[in-house]
Amino acid sequence: MLSEQSAVTVRATLPAVGASLGEITERFYAGMFAARPELLRDLFNRGNQAAGTQRQALAGSIAAFATHLLDHPDDRPDAMLSRIAHKHASLGVTPDQYAIVHEHLFAAIAEVLGDAVTPEVAAAWDEVYWLMANALIAVEKRLYEESGAVRRPWEVVERVTETADVVTFRLRPADGGPVRGFRPGQYVSVRVPLADGARQIRQYSLSGAPGPDLRQFSVKRVHEGGAPDGEVSSHLHAHVRVGDVLELSEAYGDLVLDAGDDTPLLLASAGIGVTPMVAMLGHLAGSGHRAPVTVVHGDRSPADHALRTDHEAYAGKLPDATVRFWYERDAPAGAGTGYVDLADVPVAPGTRAYLCGPLPFMRRVREQLIAKGVAPADVHYEVFGPDLWLAR
Repeated sequence: MLSEQSAVTVRATLPAVGASLGEITERFYAGMFAARPELLRDLFNRGNQAAGTQRQALAGSIAAFATHLLDHPDDRPDAMLSRIAHKHASLGVTPDQYAIVHEHLFAAIAEVLGDAVTPEVAAAWDEVYWLMANALIAVEKRLYEESGAVRRPWEVVERVTETADVVTFRLRPADGGPVRGFRPGQYVSVRVPLADGARQIRQYSLSGAPGPDLRQFSVKRVHEGGAPDGEVSSHLHAHVRVGDVLELSEAYGDLVLDAGDDTPLLLASAGIGVTPMVAMLGHLAGSGHRAPVTVVHGDRSPADHALRTDHEAYAGKLPDATVRFWYERDAPAGAGTGYVDLADVPVAPGTRAYLCGPLPFMRRVREQLIAKGVAPADVHYEVFGPDLWLAR
């Protein structure tokens, strides 16, 4: 994929570029938003920008892609590209925006690295960038062709308080048009107008099994301690009621069930990561999945466990399901106290695992699953927010 000459240059300069990626991405976003403020206002997540997590994710993905090109020159990191492309498609990213990113990213590289960016170095990293960008553009084009419209208006027909901080919204198309199917585990982007005129977008997993005419997603109100509360989650909790109309994208996301009826499954979640797992369980219960299904969840307390009734009810409809919950406090009889620990949880040979929750939780569960013999290729995950798995 990467030309021989560029590969030599990238290999020689990757340590220096990698060490500077944090500063490069910081200057990149600052420069791009100064020139194109509408991108920060209406496309990029302002909370992630303020926290710096989007910069970390970008730096991690660039370094991971370049490293993969060097270590595996005959293939692409399709799993990483797919995850990014699905997120971009849900946001409505267009091919011309890659040229904008290129302009400001390479200006930041030149600013940070100075004279070290010779024409040869610039050309090599330009090749890396466009290999990644064009691969994403191709995947996103296919996703758009499959999904049709980027966004359409949906009317809220029901609002359900799940916990003190989680609300479920059920919606149907405001235009009365048909509802496309989705794969359990996928998410939609929701765009809302805020008081300052911004139209911010967030992704929320669909928390109900695929139905004929409704979409359901559940929103946790984001509290970040000393940082500002989540803009969109706070708006949805405070202002959106039955009869209101929201802009939703079609369903995207690559954490989806992809297993036959004879494949053992493990669905592990923590906190609001329960939402795609409940959708998966609803589908499995409705389709009559007969192989073993292990359901694992961790939360602060039973009162904080969103969708707990559905979680238990769907699992109860399966012929061979094991349910294990852990709570940090107020654990009832039969539940564990503290964090999720798979030490005493049997895992069937050939299990395919799906994880969603905070990154430390998913890393810990993944390590335990691999130690129990689950193949790394059979452990799939979804990160809410910027994907920092690679940003170590």
